[in-house]
Amino acid sequence: MAIDLRGVSAVLLPGTGSDDDYVYRVFAGPLHAVGAVVTTPKPQPSRLVAGYLEALDDAARQGPIVVGGVSIGAAVSLAWALAHPTHTVAVLAALPAWTGMPHEAPAALAARHTARQLRSDGLVATAAQMRASSPAWLGDELTRSWLGQWPDLPDAMEEAAAYPAPSVDELERLSVPLGVVAAADDPIHPLEVALEWVTAAPRAALRTVTLDEFGPEPTVLGAACLAALDDAGDEGA
Repeated sequence: MAIDLRGVSAVLLPGTGSDDDYVYRVFAGPLHAVGAVVTTPKPQPSRLVAGYLEALDDAARQGPIVVGGVSIGAAVSLAWALAHPTHTVAVLAALPAWTGMPHEAPAALAARHTARQLRSDGLVATAAQMRASSPAWLGDELTRSWLGQWPDLPDAMEEAAAYPAPSVDELERLSVPLGVVAAADDPIHPLEVALEWVTAAPRAALRTVTLDEFGPEPTVLGAACLAALDDAGDEGA
């Protein structure tokens, strides 16, 4: 890689409703292959963002870190990197969901809708409906992770849906390399958002995958993120 990650701690944050098990399977293989040390904090649904920020702060006490994650995890890690430039080596952002305020972003709308369903219909009925309308791999993943975060899951979804991601102006001030991955066929995490992040950040690159490619094999998503980061590092060389 253009960026030497040997011995560097990498802290990866899950997306809304997802968990540390999934984000570990996304990133651990590719990062271990380049010598990084991987940490995936367990989400605390009653204090989702605060828990993520604490995990990043704790890891950075030992030295500069790679930060990243999926969806809301990518947004929180990017915001942390902007606030802690001297403690950040690079950012890995998979499936960014929006730039700036969430407003009517598809992922925010989906999270609010699911939170309402969970509160009104309960976990079992909502999970069953989700499985009926989702690819099998996603249904399996979310059924497991939702159960682990119940009964505080609706709180986490509402908090995530209100979280302001970094704005374009903030992205323009990012001083470290940024590797971004989007799924071109994912309506919840639009490709346009990933393009906005990569266009605004000074040292950034984008790789794309499809849902069918990384759904059954999560490591495809992490490997694409590392490849994008390598591209971004080459740009700054």
